[in-house]
Amino acid sequence: MENAVSESELKIEAYRAVCAKLGIVMCVYYICRILAGFVIFYFIDETGIAQGSVVQYTLRSAAMVLFVYVLPMAASAMLFDSFRYYRHPPEKLRQLYKKPKRLAQNLGNFPAMYGLGQSVNLLTMLAFFLIMQVFSRMGGGVELERFFDQVAVETPQNLISALIMVFMIVFIAPIAEEFWARGIMYDALKPYGCGMAILISSILFGLLHGRFEMLPYTTALGLALGYIRYATDSLLVVTLLHMIFNAIAAGMLFLLSLVEITGGENSLIDTLSNIYLLAMLVMVVIGIAAFIKKIPKLKRYRITNNWDEVSAMKKLSLFFFSIPVILMLVLAFDTHANHLLLWNLLT
Repeated sequence: MENAVSESELKIEAYRAVCAKLGIVMCVYYICRILAGFVIFYFIDETGIAQGSVVQYTLRSAAMVLFVYVLPMAASAMLFDSFRYYRHPPEKLRQLYKKPKRLAQNLGNFPAMYGLGQSVNLLTMLAFFLIMQVFSRMGGGVELERFFDQVAVETPQNLISALIMVFMIVFIAPIAEEFWARGIMYDALKPYGCGMAILISSILFGLLHGRFEMLPYTTALGLALGYIRYATDSLLVVTLLHMIFNAIAAGMLFLLSLVEITGGENSLIDTLSNIYLLAMLVMVVIGIAAFIKKIPKLKRYRITNNWDEVSAMKKLSLFFFSIPVILMLVLAFDTHANHLLLWNLLT
């Protein structure tokens, strides 16, 4: 019995260490986001390097990739010793991206996944609209507008820059985010419960997007992707699903960029934009219907709890009361709130 208790306590301490490391990694991520903004503003935009050209947009994109993905992921890989973990044995990395037996069937989950994400997105937009109305009547609308007023992607000013934007959204972001969230983070948490690994990695995935209005639906999307990662034991499917999801949004952003580039004077682009928007609305309706249809089937697929000695609530409390995680949440609030805390400190 004493050995059993000792082993349980050791596992709890190991779980605490993983939670602390996740908090540290996310703190590094938010600091890197601030550094990215500093580098882009002072070293690229303010110096006027080829203002509005492909060169400037490429430099901005490269800075974002370096600070938002490469540096935080490198810190994460070092903290969790991922280089050794995925290379020993050598086929482990290949196993991570293995093709599951029913690839087409798993990809067929996309409509329901898209419907889930967009359902939460629509509810979030409605909630923010109502909050804005209430605060406007109370005289706090301007401050609250700044609270949510963030631009995730700079509007490209030429065709090549627009294509770079699409490449970033469709390929760079899904590959990096899935390896990070459903790879490194999920695998680090998996020994302490697959359900908890899905939940916490999904919360962190939502926080990675740096905008309040995106947090609910990116977290919901993360839950769907996390479950598929658990069910298939492969990053290939979730990465492809993530790419498809992002491609739909990127297509609309690309057309809007073309409208901006042409000054809205090209009737063909305007028509294509309207058709694409209508197609997106149809996909949202189909997706929501597909998700509702899947709800009764979800209870058939229960996640095996491989660490049931500790309750889910205790695992969550151990995670959220870790000091690095608390600091992460402060930095997350500041980032998602358009740096209101940092702005108040500096001014």
